[in-house]
Amino acid sequence: MSWINPQWQVPASVKAQVSTRTGGVSASPFESLNLGDHVGDHIENVLANRAVFTETLPNQPLWLKQTHSTVVSTPETRRAKSSDVINADASVTNIANEVLVIMTADCLPALFTNSKGTVVGAAHAGWRGLCAGVLENTVAEMLRLSKESSASDLLVWLGPAIGPESFEVGEDVVKAFRDSGLPFSEEAFQPIAGKSGKFLADIYRLAGDRLEACGVTSIFGGEYCTVRDSEQFFSYRRDGETGRFASAIWIAK
Repeated sequence: MSWINPQWQVPASVKAQVSTRTGGVSASPFESLNLGDHVGDHIENVLANRAVFTETLPNQPLWLKQTHSTVVSTPETRRAKSSDVINADASVTNIANEVLVIMTADCLPALFTNSKGTVVGAAHAGWRGLCAGVLENTVAEMLRLSKESSASDLLVWLGPAIGPESFEVGEDVVKAFRDSGLPFSEEAFQPIAGKSGKFLADIYRLAGDRLEACGVTSIFGGEYCTVRDSEQFFSYRRDGETGRFASAIWIAK
């Protein structure tokens, strides 16, 4: 299988990698390394693909049940939970070799750490979660867990997501961001000529605006488009029925 290694300036103890759609056993339309167990693929194929995904990881990842919420899973909430299911759209940790993972197929995966590499985080930021504040909540939990970091001490990598030339949205999305009361650039929504009420949205810019408003200045990534790169990525917007790839991060011992 092939991996994407984030290009960002982080301590050597911070490890991160993103799977692509290649190297698995699933048949079309989930071809081939589908890691999502909720998309209609055969569960035995998903489990085989997850085994491939975890071969290079120090532990089994903490899989989340993602629902476009703003909930952040923390070491404390995971210890207190009564089931194996983690209902959250972001997670943070300061525990070595605890692997955080986000699954996407157009939504934005955001990976977090601090300059000392003592905490890491991962967030699933579709437009709904992004608009509602999932990144802000992740930043807050990162700062709480690190105890000594400020937002300017954090580093964030924005992973493969739908690109600004492919993400068509309606006025309802623009209105949601305007009504949120949280910062964003109007320029992140470009009207589409000949399509009244339709816009091209730049999810990378929207995420960057929110992070900068929190005080985060070291932001990397944002160069991919899951819709246009069908060889590497699953894309729900492009294909409808499709798989999921994963972005993982952990602190190595």
